[in-house]
Amino acid sequence: MLEELKTAKKVVGIKQLRRALKDRSAKLVFLAKDADPALTGPLLAQCRENGVEVVTDITMSELGKACGIAVSSAAAAIVR
Repeated sequence: MLEELKTAKKVVGIKQLRRALKDRSAKLVFLAKDADPALTGPLLAQCRENGVEVVTDITMSELGKACGIAVSSAAAAIVR
């Protein structure tokens, strides 16, 4: 799935993911397992409400690298 994240249309970061969930454009969400649960918890709940698949077995560093950015990231999503 990380390979797909590298090439797909995506959003990176908590704020952009919130927007993608709000407008229902998120198809697959990645939440880092080492991110602050206070930030990722509400996003996870919203994904479940919207029926969006969530991947949580990735670290912030791995997620940032997969997104092609030089810093770590707590959240990302493949969007429509």
